[in-house]
Amino acid sequence: MKRSLGRQETQMLAYLQMRKQRVVRTGELTGPLRLTRLQERELFRRMARGGLIARVRRGLYLVPSQLPLGGSWSPDEALTLNTLLEDRRGRYQICGPNAFNRYGLDEQVPTRVYAYNNRISGERSVGAVALTLIKVADERLGDTDEVRTPDGQSAVYSSRVRTLVDAVYDWSRFNSLPRAFGWICTELAARRVGAAELVRVTLRYGDRGTIRRIGALLDRKGVNAALLRKLQRALEPTASLIPWIPTRPKRGTVDRRWGVVWNESG
Repeated sequence: MKRSLGRQETQMLAYLQMRKQRVVRTGELTGPLRLTRLQERELFRRMARGGLIARVRRGLYLVPSQLPLGGSWSPDEALTLNTLLEDRRGRYQICGPNAFNRYGLDEQVPTRVYAYNNRISGERSVGAVALTLIKVADERLGDTDEVRTPDGQSAVYSSRVRTLVDAVYDWSRFNSLPRAFGWICTELAARRVGAAELVRVTLRYGDRGTIRRIGALLDRKGVNAALLRKLQRALEPTASLIPWIPTRPKRGTVDRRWGVVWNESG
C-alpha cells in the first residue's frame, strides 16, 4: 500500500478530483500534467500498485472522488460494473448469491459479485472487487431493479421474482436447489411475489427444466389452473423424466403431468 504521495501522484489526483472525473484512460494526462507517455504509464502503474486507483483493464482506471484515510482505495461493485460494461457498451444485472442476499433469501454475504451480462465471461478483479461475469444472450437480460448507491451510482439487480426463477434455472452454478423451492413458497405466502408474475417470468427466462419444476411446485400449491395451463402449453409432449432435486438419485413418485420425479427423500 502506498502511504505517501509524490508530486506527480498529487497532481494527478488533484486534477481528476477537480474535474469530478472517476474514470481515466491512458493518454488523457500527458497534456494536462506535461508528462511523456512513458512517465504517464509509470504513474498509472505506481498508483495502481499502491492501491490509490483501480485498474479496470489495460489503459482504463478508476479514481476515488477523494483520497480515503489510510491512503488505500477500492471502488464499490456498482462503480466497477458500470464502468466495465459501459466500456464494452454492454448491460449487466447482479444475480445469484448477491441477489439471494439482497432479497433476504439467504443470509450468507457473498465474497464475489455475480453478474449476468452480454459482453464478458470469466472471473475478474478490480481493486478489492472480485467478479464472476456470466455472459448471456441479450434476450436473457431483463426484469431488473435499480438501486441507487451512496456514491451516486445505479446498481442493476435481477428483480425478486427473476431471482427466484434463476435460482431454479441456474441451480448448478448457484447451488440453489432444493433451497429455491422453499424460497418460492415463502415469497408466495408472504405475497412478495404473485403466482401470475412468477409464471410470466418463468416463461420468459426459464428453460424446459425450469418450467417443469416450477409448474410442478405451483401445481402442488394449488395455483390457479389457468396459470398452470400457460406453463403446460410451453412444454412439448415427452416421455422423459427429470428429478425434482437434480443432485439426488432419480427415485420416487412420478408426476406425469410435469415429467418430474419427486425424489425429495433420495
